[in-house]
Amino acid sequence: MKITGVELRRIAMPLVAPFRTSFGTETARDVLLVRVVTPDAEGWGECVAMSEPLYSSEYVDGAAEVIRRFLLPALPPSPDVHAVGRAMESIKGHRMAKAALETAVLDAQLRASGESFGRFLGAARDRVPCGVSVGIMDSVPRLLDAVEGYLAEGYVRIKLKIEPGWDVEPVRAVRERFGDDLLLQVDANAAYTLADAPRLAQLDAFDLLLIEQPLANDDLVQHARLARRLRTPICLDESIESAEHAAAAIELGSCSIVNIKPGRIGGYLEARRIHDLCRAHGVAVWCGGMLETGLGRAANVALAALPGFTLPGDTSASRRYYATDITAPFELSDGHLDVPTGPGLGVDPVPSILDEVTTSTEWIPL
Repeated sequence: MKITGVELRRIAMPLVAPFRTSFGTETARDVLLVRVVTPDAEGWGECVAMSEPLYSSEYVDGAAEVIRRFLLPALPPSPDVHAVGRAMESIKGHRMAKAALETAVLDAQLRASGESFGRFLGAARDRVPCGVSVGIMDSVPRLLDAVEGYLAEGYVRIKLKIEPGWDVEPVRAVRERFGDDLLLQVDANAAYTLADAPRLAQLDAFDLLLIEQPLANDDLVQHARLARRLRTPICLDESIESAEHAAAAIELGSCSIVNIKPGRIGGYLEARRIHDLCRAHGVAVWCGGMLETGLGRAANVALAALPGFTLPGDTSASRRYYATDITAPFELSDGHLDVPTGPGLGVDPVPSILDEVTTSTEWIPL
């Protein structure tokens, strides 16, 4: 498959409401889209890097630069998706940039062959259960109203963002208001230290599915120590950037659940490797989200249909974050999203909407 050129497109996507986590508040996304053009098909990839290096060391301007200066020149003349992965190995880090380029190449490859993302990855079902991530709120009553609204929409699992000072009380309020049958979990985004273990242990009383990334990204040892002090299962997110990291975390006992975000780990091929590894070791996985548009959401929904994804993911409907998506909207049906069945991602940007939200484009011939 010969790539004739690559387009780097920036789009501005306002959120329907501010989304607050322990590391900051987002009101809009500055999204980098990668479009790979071949004689037979075009493919799209969405870079999940944020505007600032707050979630990880990557940020959107840096991702565009590393694609432009290093990843594209490294590509072989006629790559398939596996060759792309091998060609990028020599470039250290920058997994979100790599994931965007790899996804665009894979989308083009699958569109040319008529195969869907789900079929290529090994999807075992045609729809996936959906949870929703609820950001930190100004008050508990506002939180309860938000959760009530999401449950009314049909979401089957609620995830609460937490931080020191916003943890036990909001979790208790949600559990008391909505009962023991609600699937409930929390996400700290690395906001705590091991010294907070007594505080985190208070969450054991609320029968949570998991506590996600309580401690620092780079500390598997402390997570293993914390895991021995809590009844609530620990799930790792930011700590897992590769299958090797996942294997180390499992061996150390740092977690019993893994959140797989393809952008964080370098793409969907590595996501499938981590899925296979965790499934072989009896470790549950679920698909996280990075406020993706319909392009990234389509790929995530296909991934979440693999057999080892046994917990509802953050693959929310389009309206959770955007009043207007750049693709036909993903809409919740009985708490589930359908897995796209068309070639490649199975969705396309709506040209008029894409043009309206585009802030810049750059064409790079190869």
